Amino acid sequence: MKPAPFTYSRPADWPAAVALLGGGARPMAGGQSIGPMLNLRMAQPEGVIDLRHLPDARGVTVSGGRCRIAAGTTHAAIEDGAVPGRLGAILAGVARRIAYRPVRNRGTVGGSLAHADPAADWVAVLPAFPGDAVAVGPAGERRIPLASFVTGLLSSALRPDELLRAIELPVLPEGTRWGHWKFCRKPGEFSKATACVLAVPGEAPRAVLAALDEPPMLIPDATALIAAPEEEASRIVAALPGLDPWRAALARTALRRAVRMAGEDA
Repeated sequence: MKPAPFTYSRPADWPAAVALLGGGARPMAGGQSIGPMLNLRMAQPEGVIDLRHLPDARGVTVSGGRCRIAAGTTHAAIEDGAVPGRLGAILAGVARRIAYRPVRNRGTVGGSLAHADPAADWVAVLPAFPGDAVAVGPAGERRIPLASFVTGLLSSALRPDELLRAIELPVLPEGTRWGHWKFCRKPGEFSKATACVLAVPGEAPRAVLAALDEPPMLIPDATALIAAPEEEASRIVAALPGLDPWRAALARTALRRAVRMAGEDA
């Protein structure tokens, strides 16, 4: 099947891209989500706004203890070390398990987050970091906490007249421990349950449970989970309504294994 007719726009700068959002146009970064949706006619926008060629659309900068990752930075670039230090090592480990290398070569961290599929890797793990999504609209930039960016299935806190421009995360000390576990029925498939644990020295550990067809669940203080993973994972999952038994079992396993991996991380 071929897409329904649409106009193609390649804006020269961010204000021009924002101005094109009215009238039913959809933004496109790597095209790994919207491309298949267009071909299947699951999406039939009036136009497509190509963001790949905008100034500062991709790349990483570090300043003042914060790492700014441009939304158009590809999974492959992160996998290959575009983000420095301990934070970069953690993100590279996440990136290299996203689908396949050809997908990672084009798919972008911002496109994945803005698409807001609850099972997507960046949607599942970024809330573990006390960082922000940087949106840009007619009034300029606006910061949205990553913990509340995804609001539902394929929906986010972005306003209709905003684009996701960057993600800002804290630079992490070398002693930071990380555990990340996800279950996929076959390589390259979206996860059926994902959990991660971030333990920064001197701070309360954070955990996320995700990929359960709902927005990611942030546990801002995972001390109890780390101390008693079996009991606490069961308590957390039992409070989630409507999970099939097999999905609940996967969720408990994801939490326990993420805790174990964080404990083994050195």
